[in-house]
Parts: sequence; C-alpha cells; structure tokens
Amino acid sequence: MLQEKLRCPECGSTRLWRAGIYYATHGTYQRYLCRDCGFRFSEASLRNKPRNKPESAKFRESEGIQRIHTHSLKTQKSTYNCQICVWKDQTKNLAPLSLSGREKSLSQQQAEQKSQKAELRGKIIEFLWWMKKQGYAEQTIKARSEILQRLIKLGADLSNPDSIKEILAKQKDWSPGRKANVIYAYALFAKWLGIEWEPPRIRIPEKLPFIPMEREIDDLIAGCTKYIAAALQIAKETAARVGEIFKLKWVDVDFENRVIRIAPEKGSKPRAVKVSFKLIQMLNALPRKGEGIFSSNYKNVRNLRRTFQKQRKKIANKLGNPRLMQIHFHTLRHWKATMEYYKTKDILHVMNLLGHKNIKNTLIYTQLVKFQESDDFICKVAKTPKEIAKLIEAGFEYVTEHQGLKFFRKRK
Repeated sequence: MLQEKLRCPECGSTRLWRAGIYYATHGTYQRYLCRDCGFRFSEASLRNKPRNKPESAKFRESEGIQRIHTHSLKTQKSTYNCQICVWKDQTKNLAPLSLSGREKSLSQQQAEQKSQKAELRGKIIEFLWWMKKQGYAEQTIKARSEILQRLIKLGADLSNPDSIKEILAKQKDWSPGRKANVIYAYALFAKWLGIEWEPPRIRIPEKLPFIPMEREIDDLIAGCTKYIAAALQIAKETAARVGEIFKLKWVDVDFENRVIRIAPEKGSKPRAVKVSFKLIQMLNALPRKGEGIFSSNYKNVRNLRRTFQKQRKKIANKLGNPRLMQIHFHTLRHWKATMEYYKTKDILHVMNLLGHKNIKNTLIYTQLVKFQESDDFICKVAKTPKEIAKLIEAGFEYVTEHQGLKFFRKRK
C-alpha cells in the first residue's frame, strides 16, 4: 500500500523506506527514504513538490551538494547505498584524521590491546605445545599456563622482562614460594622465546611442615564422604601424593594380599605398600564406574582437592577445631613419613616409602621426630595371638613383655 500511494519527489520511484517521524510545531509527519536515489523527504514536503515525475527520471545532484559518506543498506535481495550530503564549503572539516601516538582514540587503543593479548595467548599455546613435545608432565604444563595467563591479566608484557619484574615487585600478597614459581615459569618461557632474562633475587624461608595428631586425621576421615575418606586413608597409609592417588586404578589394588601399587609422580620411584583391612573395606564400598578409582568420579585432581577443602571446612566448624584447616593431602604424606621414621629410625626405609631418589629430601623428617617424642601414648595389653594381631593392625607397636602379657603403645 505504501508503494502505490507515494513516490519519490526527486526520481519518482516507489521504492521507499520509512525513515522515522518528523516532529514539527504544527504536528508530526512520517519521513521516507528513497531506495534508488537516497533522497529523504516527509509527507509535508510532498504538498509543495510534484508527484507526477516519471519512474525513469534520473536523480541529478544539485550544484551546492556533494556526496561525502556512503552507508551500505542491505536487504534480503540486494544492497543499496544511502548518501549523506553536505554543502561544499563544509567538507573541509570532514577530512580523515591521521591519528598517531597520544592522539589515538580510546577505542583504537583498546583494539590494539586486545590484539596484543590475542597474540600473547597464541604464543602461550605454542609454548605449551613445545613443553608437551619436550615431555613435561600435564600438571606442570597446566601450572605454567595458569601463571602466564595470570601475568597477562595483571598487565604484564611477556616479551618485556622488566615488565615481569615490575609485576613481581608490586605483588605484596604473594609469598616467596609463589613468586619463585612465577620466576621459574617465565624463565622457561623466556628461554623458549629467545629472550635474555635475569631473574630477580628471591629467598624462600625454610619451614617445617605441619604434623597433626592422628586423632585429628581420623576425625577428618570420619566426617568426609566415602570417596574423599578413601583418598585420605590411602594418603595416610601409603604417603602417596594426591596426583598419585587420583591416578590409581582398580587393577593397582591387590585386595587379597592388601597391597596397593603406586605409579610414581614428579620423578619418584614406583612402590608397593601394604595397607590395612580398614582401607580395603573402604575401597570395596566404592562403586566401580570405570577403570579409575577416583578419576571416574572426579574430572581432575583440582576437582578432587576442592571437594575435600569444602568438606574439611564444614568438619572444622562442626568440631570447633581450626587445626583441621591446616591439613592437606600432602600433610598426610609428611605425617606418615614422620611416624615411620619415629618407629623404625631407618631413614632408608622412609626414603623408599616416599619414593625419593635423593636422601636429602628425606632428612627433614629426622627433625620432625624430635617434636613427637614428648607426646602421650595409648597403652594396650594383649595375651592371645588374636589380640596381638589386632593391635598390630591398628598401628600399635610392641614395647615389652611381663608375666606372659605383651604391652603395646600407640601415639595419641
């Protein structure tokens, strides 16, 4: 209906678009745009302009008007051009601006920053693939990736070593160990990129690991769900790392002989550890969804660790024991090594249990034992072989014998 009633006053075309409302003091009028010649007009202007121009009439540009800018107006069938016209003496202000340096607009600067970040992320992907080809562990590759991504978010320029030093100097909340990890990650990236990098000096203070009491560990295990409780019990009895626990498969557990074979991580030695009946029962209670004991229920190690942290917080609040918040999976590895050396005084035995290749890493547990010797003990007396076996399985150690009775003790 619109095309049958109205025609363009310039070219006579009926191909029109509605182009908004024109508000005047004496009323409002519909505005139109010709799709052929680009002329804009309103209903009021048609009163003083003839409508009987032939459709073949061509649009002629007036002498005082010059077409400066063109917008592409697209429809489903074809594309039309809309010209914005100004007087000739006004065109000098519409010349394109040449922006450089500080004259660049904010949008241009943001676009350049986005392109730079995209380029840096591309380099990070290439670097991670290089690490993969070099044989680095998946966990190491992921950790390096997170560190480099974090540096980009903080505004660091990975191609400029001084920028990394500035970021490290500004981070007051980062511990020396955290800064050392960032330095190690960027040092490897700079080596791959071919950049000379002189790392800043940093000293990591030596700290003795936190060793909880056994009853605190047992309280934590008792309050967790069956999957997390089983993982904690494995860490308590085998001193395995959380990554080694996550990779355990059902075929790695010998249920008849009560032995768990641990695949090494971080260059350690493989080992097989005898476990208790309690742990075997806990593993039998888990559903067998796949080959992996824990990987079939959790996406990755981080997911397993975060689930444990949530449950640990609830248990610590419920029992009113803030010391439980200091217990991690690796804490149980320290606890097991300390207890084994305390019982045996055999540093080589502890070294083999932990899978260490260098005895220097194991000597720290000789210092931790000094803090355990003054703790209280639970004493038990056994007479029959069955009673003796139960106490040994529960972790009691033999002390002495008197009048046919055997005395055992266990640290509280």
